[in-house]
Amino acid sequence: MDQELKNSILKTGTTILGIVCKDGVVMASDRRSTAGNLIMNKNVQKAVKINDYLVISGTGNASDIEMQKKIISAQLRLKELKSRSRPTVREAANLIGTMTYQNIRQPSMIASIVGSLLGGFNENGTTELYTIEPAGTAMKVEDYDANFGSGMPFVLGLLERQYKKDMSVDEGVKLAVEAIKSSTQRDIGSGNGIDVFTITKNGINHVIEQEIFPEYKDKKASPRTDGFKDDKK
Repeated sequence: MDQELKNSILKTGTTILGIVCKDGVVMASDRRSTAGNLIMNKNVQKAVKINDYLVISGTGNASDIEMQKKIISAQLRLKELKSRSRPTVREAANLIGTMTYQNIRQPSMIASIVGSLLGGFNENGTTELYTIEPAGTAMKVEDYDANFGSGMPFVLGLLERQYKKDMSVDEGVKLAVEAIKSSTQRDIGSGNGIDVFTITKNGINHVIEQEIFPEYKDKKASPRTDGFKDDKK
C-alpha cells in the first residue's frame, strides 16, 4: 500500500494551496483536470465552498474528491442537527482524516486516495487551515501548505521565499495568485485558470475567478546584425 500511495501521489495533476494570514486564510487552486498526459477538462473548480463556514480543495482521483465533498457536507450537517451546535473547523478536518484513513485501508479494486486542504472560520470568529494527507493524517497549518498535488514543488518554492508570518489576507491573495501562476508555467497537470477564496471572521468570499486563454502571435523576423541587408523581393 505504501508504494501504491507514493505512485498515486506522483500522478495527482493539480495545484491547491492554503495560506494562513494574520486576519484570515487564503485558499487557491488551478482549473485543469487531467488523465495521465491528457487534459480532460479546462474549467474545474477545485477549491469549493461546501457550507457557510468551510472551503475544501482536493488532489487525487476526481471522482473520489467529488464524492468526499458530498459526504463531508452531509455528515457535518447531521452532526450539527444531532448536537445542536456547529462543528468546528478542527472537527471537520478530523472527520475528513478519518474517512480518508478508512478509504485507503478497505479492500478495493480502485483505491480511493485523496489529499485535502480545509479552511474555515469557527463560531468565535477564529480562522483555521488544515491539511489532510492522502494517508489520513489531519494537521493544522501554521503558515502555508499545498498538500501533494503535482504543482506542490513549484508552489512551495515560491511560498518559502515570499511568505511572511504577519501578512494580511489581501497580501495573501496576491501571493496565492503568483504561486498558482508559477505552477501553471512548469507543471503539466496544472493550468487553465485560477480560483481564490478568502476566509475571515466576516465570512467566505470567492475573490478571484480567472481563466487562462492561449494567445498565438506571429513571430517577427529579427533584423540582421551581420552588416548585410535582407534581399527584397
